[in-house]
Amino acid sequence: MNPKFIVALTVSIFLINPFHIASQSQPSFPDYGNPVRLDIAKKIVLKAQNEAKKNGWKMVFSVVDSGGNLILLERMDGAQFGSIDISQGKAKCANNFRRPTKAMEDAVAAGGIGLRILGLPGVYPLEGGELILIDGKIAGAIGVSGGTSSQDGQVARSGLEAVKE
Repeated sequence: MNPKFIVALTVSIFLINPFHIASQSQPSFPDYGNPVRLDIAKKIVLKAQNEAKKNGWKMVFSVVDSGGNLILLERMDGAQFGSIDISQGKAKCANNFRRPTKAMEDAVAAGGIGLRILGLPGVYPLEGGELILIDGKIAGAIGVSGGTSSQDGQVARSGLEAVKE
């Protein structure tokens, strides 16, 4: 047999071996906690809106509770209508998968096995969905849309500063 073929076969078996995949340690994600209250969600969105205004960006903000239910939606004047659904999707994705949507974006950008997540329902692999953590537990998530992915992420993270105040 051709030595190159043997090496390629060995590498292929290693990469698709389900025992190898199963043996990889699962990352640790925070547990779900009590749902975020509306007054806190409003503070988060206000802080995020201020960041968007400061930069001249017109955006849409969605907040979901720890069950993934929409509790607040605000669209800035002039923000594109398509961002309404996208902001909700980002918030639900972050909450339901217990991680910022930037992690999904990075997995897709890396290609290979990370592309599998595109087949999962409810995945929005675009930065702009961030977890709302209260006492170390997931209380919900904010989703922001209307700018570039990095702008959406910047604004979403700025909104989370309201939880720390």
